Amino acid sequence: MEASAEDTDDGVGEERLYALLAETGIAYAHHGHPPLHTVEESRALRGDLPGAHVKNMFLREKKGGLWLVTCLEDRRIRIRDLEREIGAKNTSFGKPDLLREALGVLPGAVTPFALMNDRGHRVGCVLDRAILDADLVNAHPLHNRATTAVSPADLLRFLERTGHVPRLVDFDALEARAAARDDAR
Repeated sequence: MEASAEDTDDGVGEERLYALLAETGIAYAHHGHPPLHTVEESRALRGDLPGAHVKNMFLREKKGGLWLVTCLEDRRIRIRDLEREIGAKNTSFGKPDLLREALGVLPGAVTPFALMNDRGHRVGCVLDRAILDADLVNAHPLHNRATTAVSPADLLRFLERTGHVPRLVDFDALEARAAARDDAR
């Protein structure tokens, strides 16, 4: 029987995450909820939970490069535009087995916090620059049964602590260029 996103974390990963946040001096808020698998499910359940809500994509380049892309949940992303922006080529979504091997999570639980499991620094980190303008950033704590909120500055501190300096991308500019191309057609 294949594991589902609900049972990818028995609490040990979440405990390690919260220990690392505490060790790094990062304040966080934990919000438990039923398992969420999509942005739509999250929107329907979260109510007035403050802060930026993100979506994450785990991408694999044909030649083996791996990327974790974290952006605002309402972004419409054209993968080819993103590839050009970050210098990646021939990307596709990484398979669940590769995601589990590289970041220790399954689809539905992808999160920038999973980079703590990438001790070999195989995964490049891409972060939507607009996230830095939010008061809080909400992401899963290695499973999809909770949301963890941290400040954008603390998210950056966390990523740096794990050895993952994010590549900040202006997704507003990416979307504007795509819209201009569409209008020109």
